[in-house]
Amino acid sequence: MYSPSPLAAARMRVGSSSDVDPGGLESSLLQLVHDHHQSSLRLRQINEKAKKDAIKNAARVSNLLVDAVNGGVQECFVNEKRIELEIRALTATITRFMKQTDQWLTATHAFNTAVKEIGDFENWMKTMEFDCKSVVAAIHNIHQE
Repeated sequence: MYSPSPLAAARMRVGSSSDVDPGGLESSLLQLVHDHHQSSLRLRQINEKAKKDAIKNAARVSNLLVDAVNGGVQECFVNEKRIELEIRALTATITRFMKQTDQWLTATHAFNTAVKEIGDFENWMKTMEFDCKSVVAAIHNIHQE
């Protein structure tokens, strides 16, 4: 379960000589176990602190990335709304121009019809003039005979 470090193994070898006091060996081993336990606790605390810092930094980076992406998304959303407003304005303008174009077409059709009627009237007048000249010529011929 517990494997001694090279330093502890060296101390154990030194402690196996006949000059060393048996009580001192036990206290040295207890001191080594205590030191090991303390260094393990310090390492665990350092690791926990590093882990918390890493999590905090990862969350911060994540929030910064989300903010950066959301900034672009927000800009796209604003542009989309602006485009939709422009589309509505253009649709209204197109509708107004279509009505105006229809009015112009109606007016030009009425004008063309009037011009045709004038042309028909002029043709009728020429026909009437020709008929009147023919009647006058016939009356003149009858009167001269």
